[in-house]
Amino acid sequence: MKNNLKEIEINKSFIKLGEFLKLACVCATGGEAKLLIINSKVKLNGEICTMRGKKLTGGDIVSVNNMEYMVKYEAN
Repeated sequence: MKNNLKEIEINKSFIKLGEFLKLACVCATGGEAKLLIINSKVKLNGEICTMRGKKLTGGDIVSVNNMEYMVKYEAN
C-alpha cells in the first residue's frame, strides 16, 4: 500500500462522492465538497470526476490534494 493511500470504511454498499469527501475529512461541509468537485480537483480511479452524486463502491480510489482514499466495504 502506498504511504499516501488511506482506507476509508463505509457501512453500506455505496456512498456518494460528496459524502465520501466529508467522511474522509477532506472537507468539513457539503458545500466545500461541491466546490472541490465542480472545480475538477477530485479524481475517481484516475479520472477527473465532476459528479457530486457519483456512487462509489468498495475498491474505488478517490484522489484529492495529493492524497488517495480507497473506499473499503465488506458485506456481512
